[in-house]
Amino acid sequence: MDHPVSRTLALLEILQARPGLTGAELAERLEVDARTVRRYATRLVDLGIPVQAERGRYGGYRLMPGFRLPPLMLTGDEAASVVLGLLAGRRSGLSVGEQAGETALAKIQRVLPPELRERVAAVEQTLGLTGAPVGGPSPAAAALFTLAEAARRRRRVRLDYRDREGTPSEREFDPYGLVFHSGRWYTTGLDHRSGEQRTFRLDRIRSAELRETGFEPPAGVDPVQRVLESLASVPWTHEVEVVLTTTLVEARRRIPPTAGAVTATDDGRVLLRARAQQLDGMAVMLAGLGWPFTVLRPDELRVEVRALAARLTGWSDTEVSV
Repeated sequence: MDHPVSRTLALLEILQARPGLTGAELAERLEVDARTVRRYATRLVDLGIPVQAERGRYGGYRLMPGFRLPPLMLTGDEAASVVLGLLAGRRSGLSVGEQAGETALAKIQRVLPPELRERVAAVEQTLGLTGAPVGGPSPAAAALFTLAEAARRRRRVRLDYRDREGTPSEREFDPYGLVFHSGRWYTTGLDHRSGEQRTFRLDRIRSAELRETGFEPPAGVDPVQRVLESLASVPWTHEVEVVLTTTLVEARRRIPPTAGAVTATDDGRVLLRARAQQLDGMAVMLAGLGWPFTVLRPDELRVEVRALAARLTGWSDTEVSV
């Protein structure tokens, strides 16, 4: 690292990783004197990289937040981690914008050293993920960042929202937090239009505007639990109640909140309340739990359970020639 340009780039890398280091600390790391550090910082400013220098004995250097990201100086492991994170995010839905992940991935891959690019390409081409790819639109980065800031600063937002039928509405909303679940981004909080706590999908939010009005979330609010409960209570065709012969601890371990709500009964069993669009899937789930159960309602579920039992019996009795 003898060339001045190399040291200037090294200063940029240090400032990205450790903002606020003093001139003396930077001089020691770069093996130069404090005056040379100031010269390197000036070169970065000349290149359009906003470096701030705090005066005084304990003053330090840092990159001033700007409208553009400064050039990133990544090690091989860091670059590989970013690329693999983008690949996983693309598959899981943990991304924003329609093409942002793809363009970011392409830009980073283009500037990787040839050897590292080949290694990353080998992982991309041979990597298998067990989860199914998530389809559907991704949320806009602007809405996600606005809601995150509002939740952290406890500030109200105005939402331009479209529901599942595409009906538009404007809402004053106090966001309690953001939740990523099963390939979707959600926000939950107080919806002033309805006066109730509501959960909204971020990909249906067309815009979010930060307001000056503050709010105080309820004590003990848990955005993750609230989103799971909201998803479990989405109206479906059938309302299901089934008594399971198991413990409440085991039921909560095996049955996710999105599948239904479980409570203890007076006789030590568990009551499962759920909603279902198709009862044949509910019958399969109950059979897969492996516990004795009693269907309270609807009667149609009993029919589906018997039909499933008949199919399984028929399949088990079928002789196959090998």
